[in-house]
Amino acid sequence: MKSKIILFKLSLYPIIFILALLKIFFSTTFSYAESFDIKNVEISKQFNMNFQRTDALDEGFKIAYNDLILNITKSKDHFKLKDLSLIDIKTMIDNFSIKEEKFIDNIYYVNLDVSFNKKKIFSFLEKKNIFPSQPKKKKILFIPVVIDEEKKNIILFSENKFYQNWLVNNDNQNQLIYLLPTDDLDDIQIIKSKYEYLEDYDFKEIVNKYFLDDYIISLIYKNSSDLRVLSKIKLSDKIVLDNKVFRNFTDKDVFNVIEELKLLYEDHWKRENQINTSIKLPLTIAIDILNEKKIEDFEQTIKKFNLVSSFHVSKLDKINIYYKVIFNGTPQAFIVEMKRSGYDLDIKNKIWVLK
Repeated sequence: MKSKIILFKLSLYPIIFILALLKIFFSTTFSYAESFDIKNVEISKQFNMNFQRTDALDEGFKIAYNDLILNITKSKDHFKLKDLSLIDIKTMIDNFSIKEEKFIDNIYYVNLDVSFNKKKIFSFLEKKNIFPSQPKKKKILFIPVVIDEEKKNIILFSENKFYQNWLVNNDNQNQLIYLLPTDDLDDIQIIKSKYEYLEDYDFKEIVNKYFLDDYIISLIYKNSSDLRVLSKIKLSDKIVLDNKVFRNFTDKDVFNVIEELKLLYEDHWKRENQINTSIKLPLTIAIDILNEKKIEDFEQTIKKFNLVSSFHVSKLDKINIYYKVIFNGTPQAFIVEMKRSGYDLDIKNKIWVLK
């Protein structure tokens, strides 16, 4: 009986080997599997003798490209990328879909979804020495506190123009989603009681009420001529301080200041999620060749990692299937991403083993 089992196992290995070979030859090498998807691009065009449907679509491609650039690059890089030709934009589009189109009162309306090839976008940006960021939406608490230095008074919530207008011009392309605190009398009393050492106050009593790990506290110092904004920015495990001065400030400048501050905060968040495509870390991951579910789950998971530029099956033996993964980051960053996805790695040897 024992000899039959051994013979069965020996006969099974060639089958496994053939199946694994089929996996190598019939599965495509992954490269930034997910596209950058820009949804709900809306265009309207006057319908007249010169109307061309393709003109509207071309305008939509330009809008989608600009929206993508706003999403994944810092504000200082926008001007380097805004004048790309339509021909070059089209070379980076994987596909597009028309969700809706209609004619109303001689106006043509169309709504598009546009998908950009991630690999081509990253290659284009790398040539310009620009490192993009992973587009990640993040909900944060935002507390603006105006300090009138001449009257020695703190202005909060409903009386505060920054509080009133912060959400007026929300840009859907922004990655930060702001939650403003409620107009709470207890919070007002707490903050006003800290006037003398407001810059050292951690605002924990207020922040903890909203069950958010991340926040921005803006201390806005106002005098007769200038505005100074000290921002306490917590978008990760550390708190970053930023000091910005707006000269000759008047109340009519509130919206301009808000826009500048939002850009500043977006840049901080993009810096946290920056992808350095010049780093190409090769990793070899071994997975039990008999555990097909684990293999399939690993492939589906790895496709979602923005920092993985490519992966493919490099070799196999009777025990494992081996994946070569190119990662645009540090080994520790890869380990963290895997843990977030529910995977543990044995990293004692050169070849890492998926547990």
